Amino acid sequence: MGTSPPPVYVKDHIDLTAKEKQIFDRLLQVLRHFNLQTQLRVAGGWVRDKLLGKECYDIDIALDNMLGKEFCEKVNEYLSSTGEEAHGVGVIKCNPDQSKHLETATMRLFDVWIDFVNLRSEDYSENSRIPTMRFGTAEEDAYRRDLTINSLFYNINTSSVEDFTQRGIADLKAGKIVTPLPPKQTFLDDPLRVLRAIRFGARFGFVLDEELKIAAADNDVRAAIADKISRERIGHEIDLMISGNQPVSAMTYISELQLFWAVFSLPPKTEPSTPEGCERLCVYYMDATWRFLQLVGSTSFNDDQQRLCLYAALLLPFRNAVYRDQKKKKIPVVSYIFRSSLKLKSSDAETVMSLHLAAEKFLSLIPSLISDENLQNLEVDRKTETIDVPIASKLRILAGLHLREIKEFWHAALVLSLLLYPEDIGLSKSSSVEDAELNNRRDLYNRIENAILEMGLEKVWDLKPLVNGKEIMSILQINSGGPIQQKLLEWQLAHPSGSAEECIDWMRQTQSKRARTE
Repeated sequence: MGTSPPPVYVKDHIDLTAKEKQIFDRLLQVLRHFNLQTQLRVAGGWVRDKLLGKECYDIDIALDNMLGKEFCEKVNEYLSSTGEEAHGVGVIKCNPDQSKHLETATMRLFDVWIDFVNLRSEDYSENSRIPTMRFGTAEEDAYRRDLTINSLFYNINTSSVEDFTQRGIADLKAGKIVTPLPPKQTFLDDPLRVLRAIRFGARFGFVLDEELKIAAADNDVRAAIADKISRERIGHEIDLMISGNQPVSAMTYISELQLFWAVFSLPPKTEPSTPEGCERLCVYYMDATWRFLQLVGSTSFNDDQQRLCLYAALLLPFRNAVYRDQKKKKIPVVSYIFRSSLKLKSSDAETVMSLHLAAEKFLSLIPSLISDENLQNLEVDRKTETIDVPIASKLRILAGLHLREIKEFWHAALVLSLLLYPEDIGLSKSSSVEDAELNNRRDLYNRIENAILEMGLEKVWDLKPLVNGKEIMSILQINSGGPIQQKLLEWQLAHPSGSAEECIDWMRQTQSKRARTE
């Protein structure tokens, strides 16, 4: 990662949108109506993003002398006094395990949800990331935040930006990720801040402060990540990184700061054992995939498909790894990482494992999809027995069956397979995949995609059977239509223009042949 980012353009004041001005004016009316001596400050990300010229719709308001719920009640009192309808107030209880250290009140003003919370100061105990909370000053609140660029306030009362750490704006302009207080103590107090520092560094292309990097790689901090943060919170931060605009930068930081195995913790005794330097290989595959996705364009991938494709690339070295649970049953390591290390959705684990399997299956199809000369070897490469049809039709059957298994994720599976074909990119000796190599594989991708589209297999998973199971059992006088349904699907793939009548005739002939040979 570089050490001298270009200067960042930071505005010298905040321009409010019409909606923001409307909201803030309403809040000031409440103060005046009740003669409240309360300072209203917008905190954190909204201030940072507005100074960077980005729009932000996440408005968090910090109050210096009252609880959020109390102020929301004042807002509703004011609305009632002017004959307007009061708004519902939601209260999000304190939940330290989810990084909610204080009760937050939320209400909707002019169709925007606003969070209200009091300024706070924190005292941490040695063995917990859950602080003892008390009312604090704006300066104390600024210093207890994770990063200087997130410690800025916009004072609604005075229409001014406040930089109590005296570093927030300077670090924003310099493109630096710095903690307000010494980083090691900051991270030991709340190790989640390590991951947040990495995420924001990657997101904005900012450089992590050298002292911060030393603290992040500290053994005590690594241990604190494992001991003091819930796996749900780790998974949430990682998911934000993978879904972000610079996922490779984030994973590179995690690898370089020796945090990879603290985050992606493994079960004991994986089979085969994890080779030394495996984390670098994981990031290497992800880097190649990220650059590959830029080359082939994003039109074939929605956000979730891209996210899970990147996870699948990152965890590609574990595609065949297993461990044994308490019942000695073999469980995929990828499943463990998703369900136990990151506490992400089981469906994400299933999709990533399906992508790994689909990528492997693609490998045997690729030679035939890119050259008619390889068609004769198709049956040798595939163990699947299909109906008796010409070789060209057999390719359409096998490709169609494969796409029906992976559905909308087939583009992602193809990308992963091309990390391994014609030879495994991970076996390269260079530190990064050469652009020329990726361009060659992009050309292969385009040829394979065109072959699949020319065969008319786009959205083949939506193909409806010409004859349903009940009709099959009635026509053939059998008790189960299951086995023949698979053959029926193969016949449809081999005969894309075939009619239901032709399909029924073929079923009867097949049944008759089978009866004569039994």
